Formats: sequence, C-alpha cells, structure tokens
Amino acid sequence: MSDSTNASVSERLLERYLESLSLERGLSPRTVEAYGRDLKRLLTGLERQEVSLEAAAPDQLAAHLRELRRGGLSPRSISRALVSIRGFYAHLVELGERPDNPAINLSQPKLWRRLPRVLGEQQIDALLQAPDSASPYGLRDRAMLELLYATGLRVSELVQLRLPQLRLDVGFIIALGKGDKERIVPVGESAEHWVSSYLSEVRPQLARTRSDAVFLSRLGRPMTRQRFWQILREYGQAAGIKELSPHVLRHSFATHLLEHGADLRSVQAMLGHADISTTQIYTHIHARRLRSLYDQHHPRS
Repeated sequence: MSDSTNASVSERLLERYLESLSLERGLSPRTVEAYGRDLKRLLTGLERQEVSLEAAAPDQLAAHLRELRRGGLSPRSISRALVSIRGFYAHLVELGERPDNPAINLSQPKLWRRLPRVLGEQQIDALLQAPDSASPYGLRDRAMLELLYATGLRVSELVQLRLPQLRLDVGFIIALGKGDKERIVPVGESAEHWVSSYLSEVRPQLARTRSDAVFLSRLGRPMTRQRFWQILREYGQAAGIKELSPHVLRHSFATHLLEHGADLRSVQAMLGHADISTTQIYTHIHARRLRSLYDQHHPRS
C-alpha cells in the first residue's frame, strides 16, 4: 500500500472519530477542534516516519509526547493531547480497526509540569518592607504579608483566620485547611511581632462590627481574597516583583524551609498536604536552585 493511500485511510479514520465526538458524545465545536489539532499533529509526525496513524506503536506515541515537550508545549496541553490520542485509539478498537489501544499505558506528564515560581530571600525582604508600617493600613498589610510568608497559608486560610485561631503567646496558629481540617503551624518571631502590633494598635480602630476575623478592611469587614490580591500586587510592584500572587509566597515559604534544612514531612504538615507527593514538587525546585548556584560558582561547571 502506498504512502498516499495510508494517509487517506488515516485521514478518513480521523474524520470519522471527530464526527463521533460531535454527534455521539455531544462535545462542543471548540473541544472537537482542539482534539482535531492534537491528532493532526500526531498524524503529521507519524507521516515523517512513514507510519500510518492507525498502525502506530506505543513507543512511537511516547516519542511523539516527548517531542511535544521538547517543543515547549505546556503540560496541560500535552495532557489534553494524550486524552485525544487515547480516545482516538479506543475508537479504532471499537470499530475493529485495531486489536489494542497503543496509548493505554502512556502516563500523564505529572513530572513535566512547570515548577512553581519562587521568590529569592532578598525579594521577600523587599516585599515585606514595602508597606509603610508607620501608617495603620501599612501596619495591617505588613502583618498580613509577614504571616503569609511565615506560615505558608493559602490566601483563603489567611483571610478566614479568626482570633481564636491565634496562639501567638506560644508561637503558633491553628489553620483551617481544605475540608475544615485543622493543622498547627508555627509562627516566627518576626511575624508574631507584626501581627501582635497590628492587633493592639490598628485592629481596635477597624473593629466596627462584632466580627472576629483577624484582618479587617477599612470598613471593618473581614478582608476578602480579592482585596488581598490587590494589596499584594501593589506591594509587589513597589518591590519590583512582577506577577506576584499569594501562592508564590506559599511556594517560597516551602522552598526556603527546605533550603534551610527542614525535612519534607514537616513541610508537608505545615502546608496541610494530604499526600506527600504534592509536597515533593519543592524538592525539584530546591534541586534546580542548587544546580543554578553550582553552575554560577563552580570553576568547572
């Protein structure tokens, strides 16, 4: 069979699959279009190897995914491509065009995801010093930033923090994580100082209601996530830090702990991760930063 005949068979099978996605499964035109792009890209890659789409082997599909990664495609897009490929070959099995699905054992690119962004310690210092702590709102903001970096709280955990959760006299807070799971998180001396100063000097002026939220807005209401994001971005710009988010501080908290000798299990507990595999991403960040330092400073790097 000639290459052109193989290509026409492949294209026909591909079109039938895309039609089934629309007519039988009711997927949106945009989703069908995305699946079509993924599979046509695979078809093009296989044609360069003189392999038909319907005859591809598992190792050829795995090589295609690696090529997508090397080409700079995002992990999310690679995951979607894998879904497209698996679905297509499952369709061929249903039609009797193949006895097996060669994509069934291909793994999701979990380790290919982009590593979280982390600030350097000098950037953290610049950010924490950005608020004017001589003003009431600046003092409040300094306390929020210090506490977020000191504890690695999620932004929702920070703005939902209540006064009974504070145990500053003994150096910790009780965080309420996902599913209302409680965890004890230590608070360093610096954050303890700024939060205590805010509680004694500023919060009484803002407390116009009976709310027991720790951090209050100008109107005396609990701080919202949206408002804190705005505050953080403003101070990030003042400190010369672009695209700053609360999660960047959480990532920085975890990474800096590991860099200063904390063990992974302790970091997992403080972050409130149910699975340590979620925390292990920070070991990759740590390793990358060590490699960067090595490359910069070792004479034979």
